[in-house]
Amino acid sequence: MDLKTLTTYDQDAEHYAQEWESQPAGDDLRETVKKFFTQGPTIDVGCGSGRDAAWLCANGYPTLGVDASVGLLSQAHALHPELILVHSALPELPGIEEHHYENVLCETVIMHLPVDLIESSVHKLLMLLKSQGILYLSWRVTEHQDRRDEKGRLYASFDERIVINGLVGAQLLMDEKVVSQSSGKIIRRIVVRKD
Repeated sequence: MDLKTLTTYDQDAEHYAQEWESQPAGDDLRETVKKFFTQGPTIDVGCGSGRDAAWLCANGYPTLGVDASVGLLSQAHALHPELILVHSALPELPGIEEHHYENVLCETVIMHLPVDLIESSVHKLLMLLKSQGILYLSWRVTEHQDRRDEKGRLYASFDERIVINGLVGAQLLMDEKVVSQSSGKIIRRIVVRKD
């Protein structure tokens, strides 16, 4: 993750966790998960407050939550003590087993990465999956140039073909742009099945 973004999440972890927990995951995300995910080991990469990982666990998808922010993981532990949470970061995700998961959720994370790390990060997400596993990947669309919000978080602008290049060896099941219920921003969402 971009260092300034990571620092922001660590320093303001309680604020972000409260904000995310006050906004349940959108119905569209939940419907997408129910449509495509299969029962079995699941990983939420960029789990933040643990909100989505907790929902996944409660709905039959045993989930490991992973985040680069120690501050957010601390909040997730406090809010969802039942979760198994691990500190690790894209693109390498050290300590996370490859070819192990039925499902990978990576919700609005990759736009916080420097552009030169996006393709390798997407490929790593795919490598976490067993054969026929499902990857749900979304990101906020930023056009023309990278932007930072008032807190300094990076929203990278990148050619979406970078993501597609990282998904060699996967079948595209869903590709759409939606308007976020919480931010009003355009979000690109894709679902793929690993060959």
